[in-house]
Amino acid sequence: MNETAIKALQQVLGDRLSLNPALREHHSHDMSRQPAHLPDAVVFAESEEDVVQTLKLCHEHGVPVTPFGAGSSMEGHTIPVRGGVSLDMTRMNRILAVHAEDFDAVVEAGVTRKQLNAHLRDVGLMFPVDPGADASLGGMASTRASGTTAVRYGTMRENVIALRVVTPTGEVITTGRRVKKSSTGYDLTKLFVGAEGTLGVITQVTVRLHPVPEVIASAICSFATMAGAVQSVVETLQSGIPVARIEFLDEVAVDAANAHSGLGLKRQPTLFLEFHGSARWVQEQSETVRALAAENGGEDFDWATNPEDRTRLWTARHETLYSNQSLRPGCKTFTTDVCVPVSRLPEAILAARADLDGSFIIGKIIGHVGDGNFHVGYLIKPEIPEELAEAERLAERLYQRTMDMEGTFSGEHGIGISKLKYLRREHGAAAVEMMKALKAAVDPKGIMNPGKLGQAG
Repeated sequence: MNETAIKALQQVLGDRLSLNPALREHHSHDMSRQPAHLPDAVVFAESEEDVVQTLKLCHEHGVPVTPFGAGSSMEGHTIPVRGGVSLDMTRMNRILAVHAEDFDAVVEAGVTRKQLNAHLRDVGLMFPVDPGADASLGGMASTRASGTTAVRYGTMRENVIALRVVTPTGEVITTGRRVKKSSTGYDLTKLFVGAEGTLGVITQVTVRLHPVPEVIASAICSFATMAGAVQSVVETLQSGIPVARIEFLDEVAVDAANAHSGLGLKRQPTLFLEFHGSARWVQEQSETVRALAAENGGEDFDWATNPEDRTRLWTARHETLYSNQSLRPGCKTFTTDVCVPVSRLPEAILAARADLDGSFIIGKIIGHVGDGNFHVGYLIKPEIPEELAEAERLAERLYQRTMDMEGTFSGEHGIGISKLKYLRREHGAAAVEMMKALKAAVDPKGIMNPGKLGQAG
């Protein structure tokens, strides 16, 4: 990034542009195992006009721009691999409107999911998409995030109604209207949801809201075998039970959760479940699932009914990434994120566990199994070449098996840097070339999050 570009940005943005080494380092990495890359500068956008001016000047000078939200992405999305500007959206954190009667809200991109739900508490509504981290809604839209509640409420794809986006040349577009459906034009909202900041910068998100259920009940159930736990998931879904969350932890993940969060669970494959609805409906659902689980070796169907116990339970589930340190201090998690048709889930998870059991590295399996999505985490020290190579070998086996089952190698984390090499295998050469053509048409200078989607793979 040359001195002329820096001076032009400073003239427009003032102290909202920083060259501070500590701030640049903070924006050089995310939660992935990918190596850090320093941006040349950090811009803290406080308004949509700040984003417009930044992109206009960066387009003029050919400066790369990498949008940055909460920094919680898992695949290197926000790492500025070619330097330039890291565009921090966290100061754009205003909730602009809540239309309770229409079940939607309009927020700036830096608003986080917990911030929005705290704001909604008094109106009896909630935003349900829960990836675990307190991610920004702009970032969640960009990565097409999902999480523990997707089995009932869907992912960001289903819960984003409209966007405001600043294009690479600094123009502002609105991708939809605040209505339930529309049949006009290309679906630009879906184009930008999941584009990972490679086509423009999301500044405003209109999201779908849902009523807070009358009753929320959580439960845990341990199983003698992994096969029994996963088969219970399949049978629950095939029975048409609208479970709100159904999460799987293998015995290694349970061991880590016990050490990290003090849960005191049996060291067995375990399901975490949650039911939403009326008191009678929740009771009927839970009793049906209890019976299905018992037929598959499930035991100790324990309830967490008060809010404090539920929060503790789900916090332990969400913090499984951090609990890895209790199993192997100083390790990094080589994450995977596959999704298969639910009917193939038992086969897929058991094969992944067999691979781990035959390896010299430690690993664990967790998953949002209600929609066929699970994660194998290989706990390695990347600086040890043999461990990194073994994790790559196991991941390759996992991904190829997933492709053979007509699944996807990324159910929710997105592509970022880590998974570009698999795009052609899943989508085919023609589809990837169309992605590149879209990128070139929207961003002819290639300044938006370069080295990611649309420019590689």
